[in-house]
Amino acid sequence: NVSVKVNAVVYFRVMDPRRAIVEVENYHYATSQLAQTTLRSMHGGAGLDDLRSQREILNQQLQHILDERTDPWGIKVSAVEVKHVDLPPDMQRAMARQAEAEREKRAKIIHAEGELQASEALVKAAGVFAAEPITITLRYLQTLTEIASEKNSTIIFPLPIELLNLLRPGKTS
Repeated sequence: NVSVKVNAVVYFRVMDPRRAIVEVENYHYATSQLAQTTLRSMHGGAGLDDLRSQREILNQQLQHILDERTDPWGIKVSAVEVKHVDLPPDMQRAMARQAEAEREKRAKIIHAEGELQASEALVKAAGVFAAEPITITLRYLQTLTEIASEKNSTIIFPLPIELLNLLRPGKTS
């Protein structure tokens, strides 16, 4: 359980002045106290996430309950609005850590999905290279063209293994 401070505003008007005076000693104080106790009981049963995410629904429920309970006093509760919910600092830090962990989790999932797609593309490319050996030679020449277009002073050309085999003594073609 976490203690929270909830600030709310209750908008009401006196519909029957006679009942507001006769049925209750101080209608303003009674309405305020009723609003506070009802707010405590409703929000005490609600989860912290509900307080933050479903505020409008809780406002409407609270307004409906207060309107019914103050009707015998000649009071009409027209609206209730929770202004803000103050959490203890340690709870705010814990929620911030949780939100950060969720963001990191989503980022890791997106990164892993990207890695999976890249590896699937590499497997597909390897299949094409294996089916047509000439594609490796074409890719080799394309890479050499890219290297040559850069302004480097030294370029190392790796020789294909087949050429080295031709240069060995005792090998005939």
